[in-house]
Amino acid sequence: MTRKSSKLVPALRFRCLTVLYDPLMKWAQEETFKNRFIAQAELLPEQRVLDVGCGTGTLALMLKDTQPRATVMGLDADPEVLKLAQKKAQNSNIDISFHQGLSSHLPFDAAVFDHVFSSLLFHHLTLEMKHKTLQEAFRVLAPGGSLHILDFDKPQSFWMRLAFYPVQVLDGFETTRNHVTGILLEALREEGFEDIHETNQFNTIVGTVHMYSANKPY
Repeated sequence: MTRKSSKLVPALRFRCLTVLYDPLMKWAQEETFKNRFIAQAELLPEQRVLDVGCGTGTLALMLKDTQPRATVMGLDADPEVLKLAQKKAQNSNIDISFHQGLSSHLPFDAAVFDHVFSSLLFHHLTLEMKHKTLQEAFRVLAPGGSLHILDFDKPQSFWMRLAFYPVQVLDGFETTRNHVTGILLEALREEGFEDIHETNQFNTIVGTVHMYSANKPY
């Protein structure tokens, strides 16, 4: 989860709806597109992986399950969802460290991660925060490391544009407006990433989800 300006925005915007986040994502076939998202990274043993905006920890657990010998960390600004993430990891007996912090001020040293993942985070961020988050991802990635983004971006059709409207109502028009026209590819270029590719896209019941990969130059 993130901050809009200085205000923490919980999952699904309202604290009382946080408990519905995992069931809703399961209904939206989260596992299908996240499996493909993880596959694009081709994770290797001993690599260090960060999930920014990890929420309830689903992606972080899937990353660790895919490559058990990788070091996986999750970061989120919301202490309540981090408690859920930690509980899920403990119940599954999976070793993942979760940290509280902002995507725009990552509490990690420079050049320490081989991969940084972000799933459904950027549409919660203001334009300034999107760029600061990309700058921080660039900073903590090792040379040659990869950034992987999964998020709503330019709808494939008029119907997908209509489907995205409820997300805008729930998450706010200030942060989602640029995603209607497509913001992420250009933002990645502006922040110095190379080998930028759209690797996949899916039409969902709430809009078009895009997957991107980009590398930090050597």
